[in-house]
Amino acid sequence: MSELVKAETPAYTGNLMINVTSSLGLIPINNATVKISLTSAPDTVIRTLTTNNSGQTDNVALSAPNLSYSREPNSPMPYTEYNISVTAEGYEPVMISGTEVLPDADAIQPVTMTPLDVEPPGAPPEETVVIPDHTLYGEYPPKIPEDEIKPIDESGEIVLSRVVIPEYIIVHDGVPDDSTAPNYYVRYTDYIKNVVSSEIYATWPESTIYANTLVIMSFTLNRVYTEWYRNQGYDFTITSSTAYDQKWIYGRNIYENISRIVDTIFSNFLSRPGVSQPIFTSYCDGNRVTCYGLSQWGSKYLGDQGYTPIEIIHYYYGSDMYINSTTYISGVPSSWPGYDLTIGSSGQKVLQLQQQLNRIAQNYPALPRVDEDGIYGTDTANAVRTFQRIFGLPATGVVDYPTWYEISEIFVGVSRIAEPGQY
Repeated sequence: MSELVKAETPAYTGNLMINVTSSLGLIPINNATVKISLTSAPDTVIRTLTTNNSGQTDNVALSAPNLSYSREPNSPMPYTEYNISVTAEGYEPVMISGTEVLPDADAIQPVTMTPLDVEPPGAPPEETVVIPDHTLYGEYPPKIPEDEIKPIDESGEIVLSRVVIPEYIIVHDGVPDDSTAPNYYVRYTDYIKNVVSSEIYATWPESTIYANTLVIMSFTLNRVYTEWYRNQGYDFTITSSTAYDQKWIYGRNIYENISRIVDTIFSNFLSRPGVSQPIFTSYCDGNRVTCYGLSQWGSKYLGDQGYTPIEIIHYYYGSDMYINSTTYISGVPSSWPGYDLTIGSSGQKVLQLQQQLNRIAQNYPALPRVDEDGIYGTDTANAVRTFQRIFGLPATGVVDYPTWYEISEIFVGVSRIAEPGQY
C-alpha cells in the first residue's frame, strides 16, 4: 500500500499511521491517497500511501530527531514535523501541517474528510489543519492558579450528583470570553488522548505517562462535575487555553502508547478522603513555569528512577490522594460485565457483543461477521482479535475492560447517521 519515493536510513525514526474517516458517521474511507512531506519542505513528497478498507495506511517509519531531545528540557525540537495531504474520490481534500513524529514512538494521525455533496457553498477547496508547537517546546501562557476543591454549596451552584464519564467534552478552542472561538464536540477518551499527547512526550517512562494521564483526567472531570463554565453562563465544558485549562489541539496526532493507557484507565480520577468531587489537579511543566501540583518534567525524572504512578501522584499531591473510579459512563449501551469475555463465555453480554461487532462490520468490512448465538467461540474470538488490530488494542481475542468500551464506543459511532461537530 505504500510507495517509497526517497530511501534514507536516518539515525532515529518514528512510526506514523494515518486513519481516514468520513465526517458523516464513523465510516472508514478506502483507497484514499495520502502524501507525506516534511513541513520544512512541503513540495517534496517522501511517501505516498493508500488506505485500506479500514481507512488506514501502513505504519511507516519516518525520520525523527535524537531521542535525547525529548528527555531533557531546553533541547532542540524533539519531534519532526510532517505535512499530510489526503485526497479521496467524493470527498473534499484535507491538508494537515505539523504532524509530530517522535523517535521510537508510534504516531497515529486521524483525518476526517467531508463528502463533496454536504460541503456548504463557498467553502474552501481544501481543509487545512495546522498543528502548533507542543506545549513543552513552544511558548504558551502559564496556568492561572485555582483551588483544587471547588465550593459546591453556594446557592444556585450547578453540580452533578455523581461522577460521570461524559460521552462528549465540549471544547471551546480559545479563552473563555472569546465569542469568536469555535466549540467542538469531542469524545471523552479522544479528548484525553489529545491532551496527553499535547502536554507530555510519548517517549517518557510509562509510569510517568500513566500519572500525567490520571492528573489530566481528574482535572477534566472536575470541570465536568462542577459544571465550572456552565455556572459562568458559558455553553462548553472546558477551553483549550493553557492559562485556564489544558492544551487540546484540533486535528493533532496522538500516540499508540498514550492511547492504550487512556483506554485502560479512562474511568479513573484522583480523590481525597471525604471529598465527592474529582480533585482539580493543577500541573505545569516544572521547567519554565513552576506551580503547586505536578511538575511534568519532574514526573519524568521520577519515572526514570522507577517511581510508580501512585508514588508520583503522592510525591506532588500528598499521601492522602488516591485513585478513584466510576461505573457511570455515558453513551454506552451496557456496562462492563465485570470479567473478561473469552472462549467458553456465554449469555446476554456475549450476544450483545456479537450484535455490536456485526453492526461495526457494516462499516469495517475487514471485520468478519459472527453468529449471534450468545456463545463465545473461535469465530467471535477471531472477530474480536481483528477489531483489536484495527483499533490499536492488544490483539488477544479476549474482551477485557478496554476492549469492551472501545467496541461500545465504535458501535455507538457507526450507529449514528452523523456526529456532532463544530458549531
